[in-house]
Amino acid sequence: MPYTKKDYPDSMKNMNKIARIKAIDILNAMLKDGYDESRAIPIAISKAKDWYEDASNKEKSEMKKEDVTDHKKDVNSSAKLQDADVIVEYSEEDGKWRVISKGAEKADSLHKKKSDALDRAKEMLKFREAKLISKKRSE
Repeated sequence: MPYTKKDYPDSMKNMNKIARIKAIDILNAMLKDGYDESRAIPIAISKAKDWYEDASNKEKSEMKKEDVTDHKKDVNSSAKLQDADVIVEYSEEDGKWRVISKGAEKADSLHKKKSDALDRAKEMLKFREAKLISKKRSE
């Protein structure tokens, strides 16, 4: 049964109301895609807080009306990647350092500096039981 605007995890109770609605929306989508609830909750909270910081007033206003319980299963779900190792490697094609989950089709992000890519990879690993694979530029 999906979470609602009135029935949500206790860890969301002190969030800003709009950010909480977004977190519930993200959480329900992740659960529908097969994520483990104990891992999905902190991810949803973190992503919702990031969204809230960047969202326009219009987006925030629209979120109030959002049906946070209606989600279709994503056939391209990344749930299978939730415990995948995170790889930092240089991409000759892009001329940047990329951060990618092992088995993923697309990079999570691209960075000019390897240190920035490593920082992003470590952030991703906070929510995973996985390891960081850092490759040298020539590999």
